[in-house]
Amino acid sequence: MDQSDHIPSIISERVIVDGIETPVALLADGRLRWTNGARRRCLLVEKEVLGFVTDGVNIKIKTILGAEDGCCRGSNKLVRKDFVFQPLSQESHMLWSQKLREYLDSLGRPKRLFIFLNPFGGNKTAPIVFRENVKPLLEDAEIQFTVQETKYQLHAKEVAHALDTSKYDGIICVSGDGILVEVINGLLERDDWETAIKIPIGVVPGGTGNGVAKSLLDSIGDPCTAVNAALTIVRGHKRSLDVATITQGETRFFSVLMLAWGLVADIDIESENYRWMGSARFDFYALNRIFHMRQYSGRISFVPAPGFETYGVPISNPAKSIRIDSNNTSIEVEPQRLRYRGPDINLENLSWRFINGPFISLWMNNVPWSSENVMAAPKAQFSDGYVDLVITKNCPRLHLLSAMSDMSNGGHVRSPYVMYLKVKALFLEPGPRLEEQEKGGIIDVDGEVLARGKGTYECDKKSLMTYDQLLVTVEQGLATLFAPV
Repeated sequence: MDQSDHIPSIISERVIVDGIETPVALLADGRLRWTNGARRRCLLVEKEVLGFVTDGVNIKIKTILGAEDGCCRGSNKLVRKDFVFQPLSQESHMLWSQKLREYLDSLGRPKRLFIFLNPFGGNKTAPIVFRENVKPLLEDAEIQFTVQETKYQLHAKEVAHALDTSKYDGIICVSGDGILVEVINGLLERDDWETAIKIPIGVVPGGTGNGVAKSLLDSIGDPCTAVNAALTIVRGHKRSLDVATITQGETRFFSVLMLAWGLVADIDIESENYRWMGSARFDFYALNRIFHMRQYSGRISFVPAPGFETYGVPISNPAKSIRIDSNNTSIEVEPQRLRYRGPDINLENLSWRFINGPFISLWMNNVPWSSENVMAAPKAQFSDGYVDLVITKNCPRLHLLSAMSDMSNGGHVRSPYVMYLKVKALFLEPGPRLEEQEKGGIIDVDGEVLARGKGTYECDKKSLMTYDQLLVTVEQGLATLFAPV
């Protein structure tokens, strides 16, 4: 006897399926079960049922299933499929519709979404991704949506800053990581940021980086595809996400992916010269930078997470020697211009340590994957209150080449020339190149230039911050993401 025979039913009646009258039951554990000839069929409503529509005497169940055997389990390829039930009476039809609706509503799925679509990111395929992979699933799930195409850099930030979030159950970014970052910054610069930042945000890979989408889907072993990401949103499960606040004087930027200085930043930003090569530009320019290695003078001071106290050398209070207020909550900022001001912590009461340069690379990560094919920080977690710091110093070129070739699986952190630790706060004091003192470096945050030193790539362009001391602090679980389970 099947154990499910002992599960109570929400509704159980005889229904016509594929021309055959058969008993159909919606079980209390969320399974929709019936017999099709000699075969027993079973749908997991939460995972496999998108929604349903009534069509005359029929009830059409909209599902997404594994293409291999009609079940999501054991197959990565998913297909949409309809099952048509014909209740035997009008009363039965009404009861089935009511019970199915009540059960789907009990799952807490979103009903109204605001969608940012970046038509310029990556290979400019986001509109196609949305039209072919996302929109059909939202329609099957009866989710209403408003689409906003971004027209220029920071457009999404402007819209998120003014959006009436009470009208929506979530904000979706069909793009790379850049639109997500803009949305977070826009929400945190609102007067009502404490309410606005609680709206769940979904990410559908449609750019070149897709580090957050990859990190989310990889956490349960799903491939990083637009369909899997869209299903995550439809199902409505959520998880919190740490947000890092980067402060320089009265200027702040909110980061959710990574900060890089040195080798990784140079590769990410300077390889723009070779964009015509596609994604191969990163590998090509990485080789260039390794064989023409730069080292940077500088110093980092940090508050280590428990278990990482042996890294660096103790220091009493780095803020005394750094031109940033030691209590970042006391910095005066015009309320109408910037509301969220970073975590409410007193930096003087923390146990600081420091590491002096020269540095080849400093890489701070908030999630495991910085892009779809680079696992930057294998131990990073979405909401542990820390960022993962990957530091490279004094590394021979061949060892560095080997470490970088292992980034696809996170193996680079096992190199004896790499330090890997978790930190709660960080002071970065970037210096010039060791070999060319008249030139500085690039500080790259979430794929965009935060600051440029003298003599760097496009150093004449304006950036949000100067190539000088900055503070990074972390607030645990500040933002909310739609997440797979």
